Amino acid sequence: MTEQSIKVMVVDDHPMWRDAVARDLAEAGFDVVATAGDGEQAVRRARATTPDVLVLDLNLPGKPGVQVCKELVGSGGEPRPRVLVLSASGEHADVLEAVKSGATGYLLKSASTGELLDAVRRTAAGDPVFTPGLAGLVLGEYRRLAAEPGPARGAAEPDAPRLTDRETEVLRLVAKGLGYKQIAERLVISHRTVQNHVQNTLGKLQLHNRVELVRYAIERGLDDV
Repeated sequence: MTEQSIKVMVVDDHPMWRDAVARDLAEAGFDVVATAGDGEQAVRRARATTPDVLVLDLNLPGKPGVQVCKELVGSGGEPRPRVLVLSASGEHADVLEAVKSGATGYLLKSASTGELLDAVRRTAAGDPVFTPGLAGLVLGEYRRLAAEPGPARGAAEPDAPRLTDRETEVLRLVAKGLGYKQIAERLVISHRTVQNHVQNTLGKLQLHNRVELVRYAIERGLDDV
């Protein structure tokens, strides 16, 4: 996917920061389809312009960024953007709440322009992108959640959909925290093929996002294989 084909929307309540990020993305060749300064406006404009990537601040007036993320990523039946949170906060609670709400990645505003551009490219491709030090935190939270008692599965477990050997292999690497590009290189397959396997697995397991997928895998010990 080239920059020209990636539609991006920038959401931040500070006009100068919002305009600067949008300008940097546009100058790099991304198609900046919209900007927004508050949560309500963000949801409305995102649904109208269907961006591939939403660069989203968390601290928004009217409706917080995590709620924007939940409404856009958790909604069904329409194109759902991948969300890259761009925040001044590196607080663990903020990071985890954003990921649980459906964000694909989390970048601090202290990141360089080059890091931001790379993060948007990788987010568009479906790779999890985190400021160094935060990825381990998120994976640790996945493991903690998996260790907690979940809803009883009972007799439904034997009827769980069967995954192909390749889908299981991809799922195991996702659970280990590898991005799609790393998985593609490890298995010597294309990035698109990895994406297809993940989407097929999500459909079979009736899961909605990578967070749920990783928890499913860790619950079954696939990250230890």
